[in-house]
Amino acid sequence: MTPSQPSQAKYLQEDDISQKCRDLLPSLPHEKGWITPSLYQYQGFWVAPKLLNGVLACQDNFRAQETDILLITGPKSGTTWLKAIIFCLSNRAKYPASMQQHPLLTQSPHDLVPFLELKLYFGQEIPNLNSLPPPRLFTTHLPYQSLPQSVKDSGCKLVYLCRNPKDTFVSLWHFANKLRSKETGGMPLGECLDAFCQGVSPFGPYWDHVQGYYKVSLEMPDRALFLRYEDMKKDPHVHVKRLADFLGCPFGEQELRDGTVDGIVRMCSFDSLSMLEVNKSGRLSTGQETKSYFRKGDVGDWVNHMSVEMGERVDRVMQEKMHGSGLKL
Repeated sequence: MTPSQPSQAKYLQEDDISQKCRDLLPSLPHEKGWITPSLYQYQGFWVAPKLLNGVLACQDNFRAQETDILLITGPKSGTTWLKAIIFCLSNRAKYPASMQQHPLLTQSPHDLVPFLELKLYFGQEIPNLNSLPPPRLFTTHLPYQSLPQSVKDSGCKLVYLCRNPKDTFVSLWHFANKLRSKETGGMPLGECLDAFCQGVSPFGPYWDHVQGYYKVSLEMPDRALFLRYEDMKKDPHVHVKRLADFLGCPFGEQELRDGTVDGIVRMCSFDSLSMLEVNKSGRLSTGQETKSYFRKGDVGDWVNHMSVEMGERVDRVMQEKMHGSGLKL
């Protein structure tokens, strides 16, 4: 195994944690992890030790700019798809979807629209992001209450994508088992479901994450856009145009006539992205295989993995936890 192809994602390794993180960990509640041995509760959400290192560095050092665009999701909620769409939207003047050398054809969406806590602030070095041309595109799994203060104080745009909790859970379970070591083996579906329904999942509880951004989208509709994965799958053209309007780069009449929207939708579709060589055999800088981010992307796939009783249990938990929010998933 060469250094460029590690056998395990770097964020599973806990031997490179800052002193600040080491000092904090003993004071935090912890539970059994989905991928790493433990998850720690920090500011109300659950995170692995190595990822907490990135969270702290991001909170301390990231300085948002007014023109920034921040993509926000819970894990396994359509992040890769949203990254591809927003990259294409924001850069379509420079990189038309029809061009043969489009960056999406040779680079992962996760490299084109990097995570703050999982990539840029993941290592020991603090990145200098000031030279990036606007609009800067970033991604995070952080809940609203834990975003860097500069994000809340700035006028940057927040785009949040949520997904049905049952499909999110099944996708997260599959993803976690792909990343677990052979020595620890897979984590049973029932055990993961118990943890998920108790709110103990990466960057969970799911319901707090979703409700936090839903509330922000109601209070600040000019700054925060709340999207549903299922709605985007049903009519991607409508929502791509809605995204463009929100981001301040609406489609012109000529673009609407010449098929620009259709080109972006087609290029960013699951089928198109998953068939690219970079997404079939490549690796991200943090060590994960890019193919691990492409499973099915289907709506309603949970029925192929969970019993009716399991589905009803998730529904009951969501109804209880989201009661009075006005949000139904």
